[in-house]
Order: sequence, then C-alpha cells, then structure tokens
Amino acid sequence: MAVAASTASRPGLDLGFGGRWTRFALRRGGRLLVSLFVLVTAAFLMIHLVPGDPVRAALGMTAPADLVETRRHELGLDDPLLTQYLHYLGGLFRGDLGESIQTQLPVGETIGRRLGATVSLGLLAFALALLIAVPLGVAVAVATRRGRRQRTSLGFSSTSVVLGSIPDFLVGVILVAVFAVGLGWFPVAGRTDGAASYVLPVLALAIGPAAVLARIVRVEMIAVLESDYVRTARAKRLPARRIHLVHALPNAVTATLTLGGMLLAAMVAGTVLVENVFAWPGLGSTIVQSIVTKDYPVVQGTVLVYGVIVLVVNTLVDVALALLDPRSTIGEA
Repeated sequence: MAVAASTASRPGLDLGFGGRWTRFALRRGGRLLVSLFVLVTAAFLMIHLVPGDPVRAALGMTAPADLVETRRHELGLDDPLLTQYLHYLGGLFRGDLGESIQTQLPVGETIGRRLGATVSLGLLAFALALLIAVPLGVAVAVATRRGRRQRTSLGFSSTSVVLGSIPDFLVGVILVAVFAVGLGWFPVAGRTDGAASYVLPVLALAIGPAAVLARIVRVEMIAVLESDYVRTARAKRLPARRIHLVHALPNAVTATLTLGGMLLAAMVAGTVLVENVFAWPGLGSTIVQSIVTKDYPVVQGTVLVYGVIVLVVNTLVDVALALLDPRSTIGEA
C-alpha cells in the first residue's frame, strides 16, 4: 500500500549506543543544560541590574539606616555581585531558591502555592486551542482545496490573521467588558467561582493560538491531501473520512506538533499578562507584584520556573517529533 510505502522509507530510530538516536538525545540534553545555565545567569543579572534598593522598598522609606544595613547584610546584598551569584548557584544545587524579602517566606513555598493555578490555566488553554484548531483546520482544508469555495478560504484566512494578531491581554479585557461586566455571565476576576472562573482567562489565552494553529493545520492538510498516497487511497475508493482522518491527518501532524509546542510555551509566558487582567492567583501576578516591590529572590525564582517550563516543553516537542518522524534527527547526527 502506498501509505505503508511512504512510512517504510523513513529511517528507523537506531536506538543502539552511538546510533543516531543516542547522538540526538545527547545533543538535545547538552543544549538543555547550556540553556538552563544561560537562563539562571540571566535571571540573576536581570533583577540585580535594575536600579533601586529592595530592602528599602520592603522596610519603607522611613526605616532607620542601621536597620536597612542589618537587613542587607542578612540577605547578603552587601556582598560583591560575583559572591552573590555563587551563593545563588549553590542554593539552586541544594534546591533552595532563597527567601522573599517582603514576606520572609521561602521562595519555593511561594511558587509552589501558585504554580498549580498557572499550569492548570495554561494546559486548559492549550487543550482548547487544539480542540478548536485541528478540526477547524482539517474541515477548511477539505472544503477549500484545489481553489474551491474562495469566499470560505478568504474569510477563514482574514479572520484567523486578525484573531491571531490581537494580544492576549487585550482579548482578556474585551472578554471581561462583554461577558463579565456587560452580560454578567462570568466572574470578573479571581479563582473562587470554580469552573466559571476559568472560562474567560482560558478563552483569552486560547483564541489567538487557536487561530494561528488552525492556519497551519489547514496548509499542512492541503499539502498532504494532494500527495500521491492520498490520491492512491482515493483511487481505491476508500471512504473520505478514513482518508482524511486515518491517512492524511497523522502525516500533517508533524508541523502542527512543532508549532503546538511553541504555542504552549508562548501560552505559559502569556499567563503573566492574562493573570494580571483577571487577578488570577498564579505565577504571573506574583512576578509582577515582586517586580514592583523589588523582591529579588521571588522574581528570580519565578522567572526561573517560567524558563524551565518553556525549555522542558520545547525539549519534549523535539523528542516527540523524533519519535513520530525519525528523519527529524538526521540534522542532529
């Protein structure tokens, strides 16, 4: 069968020691470690290069000078920058992200309390984006291939470009104005109303990526539908649903998966602004509050967690691509 022939021509995973898959995994692991080192260093330097005194911000402008100096010494902020950096690295190796200047609570505990709210928001938005984008992209591709239904094609392209170009926080503001303030269907802010609390923040995060992903699914699906093995399947008079879902869609998923991973990482980063629009008790609102109060350890820890999530997602996408299509590892060999 042509489909089988197309997949049989792909190289195998070559899982043996020293094989292409091993070299790919080692190279990806090395890149991840280098990226983590750059991320840790950038998170440390970024906040220390910002002007302002975090201790004075925490204690107040009228605090006695000797009290401020004592607190600075306790936090090690009077040490040279290199010494602070080495202490910071040592703490990370011990799993210690430091202590909040404002609350004097461990940063890890602060992040742990809010991480679930951010992760649940990001994953729900990503799932919704996929549920919208994949069926929509496939349906429009089937309906508009070979230049058919030009109005549908033009309307889909125009709408998806507009929706994909609107910033997440602006979508959130519009949703709040219409569905929370205007119609009163959903809570304006917070996470205390159960599932209803998730509706508007998830929509704010999902609408733009869903529009972008639907365009990619459509383009990939049209290309696959014009391939030889799909034409062979049609010649054998296989049912259209089987051709589209069993033969065409899996082969169109590679580019979709690549972009989907990038969109998931972008969604996690996008929670910073969306959480502040909806007063969502997650890492996004935490990082903004910490920047305002110059709470260095909390900012460093939160930025680090965001960065690790993005790096891990991108690495998992690369590994998934290598498993689905071993040809993607050829460039790594």
